[in-house]
Amino acid sequence: MRKIKVLSFFLLIYLISFSQNKSQGNQPAKRKTPERSYGFRSELIRGPYLQMATSHSMMIRWRTDLNDISVVRYGTSDNNLDKIVKDITSVTEHIVTITDLQPGTKYYYLIESAGDTLQNEDDNYFMTLPLVGKEGLYRIGVFGDCGDKSANQRNVRDHFVKYLGNNYLNAWILLGDNAYGYGKDAEFQANFFDRYTTKLLRKYPLFPAPGNHDYHDEEFSAELARKQAHFAYYQSFSMPVNGEAGGVPSNTQAFYSFDIGNIYFLSLDSHGEQDNNSRMSDTLGRQARWVKEDLEANKNKGWIIAYWHHPPYSMGSHNSDEQDELVNIRKNFIPILERYGVDLVLCGHSHDYERSKLMKGHFGPEATFNAAKYNLSSSSGMYNGSKNSCPYIKDSTNQGTVYVVSGSAGMVSYKQASFPHAALPYSNASYGGSVMLEIQGNRLDLKWICSDGVIRDLFTMMKNVNKRMIVEVKKGDTAILTASFVGKYQWNKSNEHSRSIRVSPPVGISVFTVQDPENCLKDIFEVMVSN
Repeated sequence: MRKIKVLSFFLLIYLISFSQNKSQGNQPAKRKTPERSYGFRSELIRGPYLQMATSHSMMIRWRTDLNDISVVRYGTSDNNLDKIVKDITSVTEHIVTITDLQPGTKYYYLIESAGDTLQNEDDNYFMTLPLVGKEGLYRIGVFGDCGDKSANQRNVRDHFVKYLGNNYLNAWILLGDNAYGYGKDAEFQANFFDRYTTKLLRKYPLFPAPGNHDYHDEEFSAELARKQAHFAYYQSFSMPVNGEAGGVPSNTQAFYSFDIGNIYFLSLDSHGEQDNNSRMSDTLGRQARWVKEDLEANKNKGWIIAYWHHPPYSMGSHNSDEQDELVNIRKNFIPILERYGVDLVLCGHSHDYERSKLMKGHFGPEATFNAAKYNLSSSSGMYNGSKNSCPYIKDSTNQGTVYVVSGSAGMVSYKQASFPHAALPYSNASYGGSVMLEIQGNRLDLKWICSDGVIRDLFTMMKNVNKRMIVEVKKGDTAILTASFVGKYQWNKSNEHSRSIRVSPPVGISVFTVQDPENCLKDIFEVMVSN
């Protein structure tokens, strides 16, 4: 009887093992991680996550429960991580920067402790940023007020990732209030890092901005600047404060700038204080002076996008007519950005979605907004075939800005009685969501992806399109004509639908036109052929 019991026991173990192996066959393949070589070892409790991305470098951060050394192995093939960077300083907060990388290149990596692999999964990879100024198709995610550990936060994240699919996210940005309720370290761990590491942080570089909750939701005070280094937000993230990623060095983690190809970003701090108790809205304060210097030095960028926490226009959970800092930002700070041709402003704080048309010059309360006076376009900008939906067009004078409030990646809450704001007609306080920016050359598309996967708002902006060009060629030569816009094409003298066509017209003047199917855009080419 005892032998029968023993045999039954081993049969049961075999069946369990067989069942587990069979179920594992349906799981995604993972890289083989070496067994730990000996007993008491540090354990990974945060990360890895990517910071301070540039065209030639990437920072990888992680946290362990015990002091340990920091090792990163990396390479351009996941089967051959033939390069290594290490720091033998024993720490729990591990920060390793890989340098001398090639721009726009995919690298795989793993992280190690003293001799053992801490973490190594199939999604341990990143792409370096493109060369500054280089045009391409770039995707940037935007999450506002995300870290509340809610079901909405999870759903917004999952549908954002589903929309992204197999495409790479060149970067994602945070609009503040990244960990509720007081930005404590434990809240960052539970509400942010535990929620985003496996699906976003391991492979997409992050560029954050702070909100009031990241400052422990304390009222603004003269002590804030001195206490800055003690906030978990500043301990958890690394920012390119010395101009490593582009722009004028800010020498503070609170605000900074960076390039992604032909796109220029400014990450700003609308809650903290700088010298002489100044805030972002103080035009003679340190941050405003830096913004003016930075934009003056970077006038010729393809796109300029600024983001921070407190919105200049909102009738969501915050009222931009009643809250002093929102009023001051609109009155004092927005004129600076519009003067330098900033294309897009992204904010959070109000737990909803709100969006303007292309507008310029409105710095007063909502009651003073006049669409005929301040909107530079009457179009919805949606560019989806619906009525009056042509793209917003910016010409060589670079006038106008679109303002977006996207503060519902975690929390969705109440709205003002006058919602929506008169300057923000495309607004929604019923669904949570995040923003996807897709920028290719002189075309910018913004999509608001909701917690159920529905895209409930979108718009397109273009620069320097609708051109008239003269092309001179000699008899018998050919000319290549290229549309000024990115999209779909209909040529008047060709059945081709590509962006560029090759023509060889007779002697004289031949006129070629190319339009989009929606009849919003049109280029005219006068090809002059001489003997």
